[in-house]
Amino acid sequence: MQNSWDVIVAGGGPAGLSAALMLGRARRRALVIDAGSVRNRFADHMHGVLGHDGASPRDLAARGRAEAEAYGVEFAAGTIERVEHDADGLVVRTLDGLELSTRALVVATGLTDDLPDIPGLVERWGQTVLHCPYCHGWEVREKRLGVLTTSPLGLHQAELIRQWSDDVTVFTAGLGELSPETQARLRARGVRLEPEPVAEVVGDGAEISAVRLSDGREVAVDAIFTMGAPRPHDAFLAPLDLTRSETPFGRFIEVDAMGRTSDERIWAVGNVVNPGANVPKSIGDGSFVGAAANAALVTAEFDAAAKAGEPWPEVSTAELWEERYSGADRVWSHSVNAVLADIAGHLAPGRALDIGSGEGADVIWLAERGWDATGIDVSTTAVRRAAEAAAAVDLGTGSADFAVGDVDAASGEVFDLVTSSFLHSPAGEPREDILRRAADRVAAGGHLLITSHASAPPWAGDAHAGHHRFLAPDDELELLALDPDVWEVVLAETRERATTSPDGEPSTIDDGVLLLRRRDSRD
Repeated sequence: MQNSWDVIVAGGGPAGLSAALMLGRARRRALVIDAGSVRNRFADHMHGVLGHDGASPRDLAARGRAEAEAYGVEFAAGTIERVEHDADGLVVRTLDGLELSTRALVVATGLTDDLPDIPGLVERWGQTVLHCPYCHGWEVREKRLGVLTTSPLGLHQAELIRQWSDDVTVFTAGLGELSPETQARLRARGVRLEPEPVAEVVGDGAEISAVRLSDGREVAVDAIFTMGAPRPHDAFLAPLDLTRSETPFGRFIEVDAMGRTSDERIWAVGNVVNPGANVPKSIGDGSFVGAAANAALVTAEFDAAAKAGEPWPEVSTAELWEERYSGADRVWSHSVNAVLADIAGHLAPGRALDIGSGEGADVIWLAERGWDATGIDVSTTAVRRAAEAAAAVDLGTGSADFAVGDVDAASGEVFDLVTSSFLHSPAGEPREDILRRAADRVAAGGHLLITSHASAPPWAGDAHAGHHRFLAPDDELELLALDPDVWEVVLAETRERATTSPDGEPSTIDDGVLLLRRRDSRD
């Protein structure tokens, strides 16, 4: 994982994921730190979410995460312990020891609903103990409904609940004695009032059959609506002394119309600042806040460039990959690419060149099997790590050498095998131009092996559409436009590879495999 980010998003619920999606699409280096405790995790279904009515909150989160990952957003499990300022921005520290720097922070950590300490209540939260009639009212319409009041807001909730059933009992002990006017107002719509304190909620499993009162009486109900005391997950911001404001729900961090707090580097969105925000509002506000954080960074970058009086430098492919490798202790798995192992395992060892060799796993594997293998990568850090890894193993009769540079670093040399696995050129020349120059390094009778992503991950849905082109092997061959009189197509196929989805479930992904042989005088 990198140590430095443009934006860290605290929280992986609807608000945080929506902000992260916008930041990823804005090409920001963004990290989501998620404790896995979203407010609606107790519910099996969401309602009132246009296009997703009745869907699982977990399914929405998995899809949202995959969509954000498709734009380069990274994720880490953890809980933020503390946030502080430093010279360059903010330092975020987690309970498990991570220390990360960021230019901006989006807080979307949500809240906990602290429920009354009544037996049978907490364990049914999200099932038959409910809080929002718009989220759950339809599913319990025309049933026997109870409203357990905990604050004056409970009276508003009681009036709302009457819309879904004409059998409503309001347990008013949490409010004290009601005025005659309030009692008359509720009874005018057939609402029953019960002033005796609630002692227990009884039923079978998640189902409720009755509310037992402190005097032993029972009131039959099928579901209970109540409002827990909202406790925002914002204690980690205490050292910053952010401005707070009084709301009907308590003291919450104050934000402006853009979601910005009193600290110019911190935005907050979702239930951590608004307990009444449902899923659609959290998604919409998160999208807006993600865009607002990006816009603030854009302004800062232009301000800095104008102050310096120098043109903004263009970022090269080498700089992008060096940033990727140097920002993490380890990037790849250090395992050989399965396609290379299968195909090279059937070739006689000779001289091999790996373009974009990264941390060297493929080159080392070839060397261990008798190849004189050379790896080339634009990242100095990757090449250093690859050389260190090669020095730590017994290569037998083979050799593993590494050099910093692009394909031209091997200019004038030819190889029996030139391979490139999942080559990306995010800046600079087109990828196909690099691969054509790689083909020039293949000796007569030698092979060119190109392995690429042939499709988006199945968990990403349509998230990749419009920002990444996935090529089938035949499309790759057509794009390379190599002379068929010089090159023989040995393999052009798609292979399914086992992998793991972001939620830890087994999955598969398609790899494109293109193996070409340069004809020699014997052909």
